[in-house]
Amino acid sequence: MHGPAMPGWLLMALCAMTGAYCLLRARGRTGEERRAARAEALMGFGMAAMAVPAAVVAPPAWGWVLYTVLFGVAALRALWFSRGSGHHLHHLVGSSAMVYMSVVMARPGAGGHGSHASHAMAAAGGVPLLTGLLLAYYAAYVLRSGARLVPVSAATAGGGAVTAGGPPAGGWGARPELALACRLTMGIAMFAMLLTL
Repeated sequence: MHGPAMPGWLLMALCAMTGAYCLLRARGRTGEERRAARAEALMGFGMAAMAVPAAVVAPPAWGWVLYTVLFGVAALRALWFSRGSGHHLHHLVGSSAMVYMSVVMARPGAGGHGSHASHAMAAAGGVPLLTGLLLAYYAAYVLRSGARLVPVSAATAGGGAVTAGGPPAGGWGARPELALACRLTMGIAMFAMLLTL
């Protein structure tokens, strides 16, 4: 991440934990749910890798090309699967945003082949209209996801779906409020990363 190293490390840890939980969710699922959890795990780990402070580990120039190709393929996959599920449209937007950020960071004016220097990003920037549209999308997504999470948490606190003495039947991967919290976390992280363009 740009600026001080501490926020970058925190964002990296948060995205990596989110990706790990999504992998845990994918283990106990089949079909559509498994595909969605794997796509979210890829997004979480990719965002974690992009958030590593460049002052500590400067990514090589080919790293941005690798991100572009990887998330380009993920975007095409999400486009294919969006025929059957609207949630994959969100994955399409997320993968496309990752491609966009990778292309912006790979540009020669972006601080010498992808460094995370904030001054270089301000100079290189992205396409302001596209960045603004992505920021608006993620702001709306975060607000909507947060609003959907509140009633689930309130029901759980009131003795709803969680059994006393441990996780619900099906394990921690079966908790819909945790899956929603992971999506909310990644939406906030994506908003923060786009904000620095």
